[in-house]
Formats: sequence, C-alpha cells, structure tokens
Amino acid sequence: MMRLIYIFLMPLLLVSCTEAGVREYGIEVVSSFPHDTDSYTQGLFIHEGQMYESTGVKGKSTFRKVDLQTGKALRRLDFDRKYFVEGSVIFGDELFILTWESKVAFIYDANTLEYKSSWKYPREGWGITTDGRQLIASDGSSYLYFMNEKFAVDRKVRVTIEGQPVRFLNELEYIDGKIWANVYTTDEIVIIDPKDGEVEGVIDCRGLLPRSMRTPDTDVLNGIAYDSVNGKIYLTGKNWPRLYEVRLVERK
Repeated sequence: MMRLIYIFLMPLLLVSCTEAGVREYGIEVVSSFPHDTDSYTQGLFIHEGQMYESTGVKGKSTFRKVDLQTGKALRRLDFDRKYFVEGSVIFGDELFILTWESKVAFIYDANTLEYKSSWKYPREGWGITTDGRQLIASDGSSYLYFMNEKFAVDRKVRVTIEGQPVRFLNELEYIDGKIWANVYTTDEIVIIDPKDGEVEGVIDCRGLLPRSMRTPDTDVLNGIAYDSVNGKIYLTGKNWPRLYEVRLVERK
C-alpha cells in the first residue's frame, strides 16, 4: 500500500507547484557525517548546539543524545518493546516524546533526561516540533495540531497546495517562522505557512543518499534538524548510513 502512495504523491506535489506558483528547491550537500544504520529515524532536532534523535520500531525504539561528528549515542534511553517511538522535541525545560499507535506521550527532564510523566495522547503520534510558544504535531494526515504542554489543542490547520490536501506529514522542524515536514514515503519536504497551512515551497531531496550506499534495510528520507545558532540544516533517513548538512538551491 505504501508503495502505491509513493507513486501517487510525487507527481501530485510537483504538478501542484507549477499550478500554484509554489517555490521549488533542490539541495546542495555542504558536509556529510556518520549516521547509525540501526536508527530508524523518527525525530531529529538540535537544542543548544546538541543533536538529539528518536528512533522507532517496536523492540528497538530509543531516544539518543548524538555526537554529530561520529553518529554515536552519548546517552541513550530504551523503551519497552510495546512502544513504537515517533517524534521528539524539547519545549521549555521538558523533553516530549510521542509514540505511534499506543496513544501515549512521554515527558522527560530536558537537562537530565530523567523520566517525569506519561500522558494519554488522543491521536497517532508522528512528528512534533515547537515554535517556542507551543508544540506543533502531525498525525500522518494533512493536519497540523498546535498544542500546549499538556497536549490540549489550541488550533489545527490543514496543509494544502492550491486547495488540495497534502497527506502523510511526518517529521517536523520549525525553521525561520515556517514548518518543514517530511512527506512520508517520498523524497520531498514541504515548507508550510503555520498561519493557514499553505505550502510555500517543496524541496526535492532525490539522490541525497547515493544508490551505492543503499542496502535492503535502507528506508525513506525522514529527519530534519535546524541549528538556530548558526543556521545549519541537517537531513537524514531511516537506517541511513549518513547524515547531511545541506543548503537550499532555488530552482527557476
């Protein structure tokens, strides 16, 4: 089923860009770093210069404090095999971690990574980020949910291109006032206006991981991290051997 979705989504976004005047981007690799091929990347972010990553799959789900230069975990939290961990983010002095179908969210102390509490979560957990004022989450649909620290929804927006919904919004990152979202099963990232959900740009990431580096375990693009201190952007994928610092190249 997911392969059929991939075939359908790619032309939908590209055609819609032309019709709606949405900006199209390619990417240029600035630097490349090791990435743990055992990491089924679900959440990726940088906080105060430190990279963090949450990884999925039942029985293998983790949250990691990662050394960017080596890809190795400096600190690692392992989860009960019944949980499929998804997106993660630090908001205030707390770390928020979502799970996929369990409808459970975990909260940890952001500094010590000590467990604080578990919360009932009303939707599937996919991606999560923050604009510094609230949490912003996806659930695999075309909607984004803007929530407080207790997961109460203040508002939600439907993400669209020329009025057509963009589904399968996955890992999220807040960059310069916009929300970036991986579109699951594709090599595309959409840039979203948080006010109305309109897609303002589509980033074509095809070919980021060379075919020569792919194995039967290599999965899809997923993982966007932004360092607000130096403006660097990092991308990776599920079970990828590399993590890339990239810059956008606008297509005319």
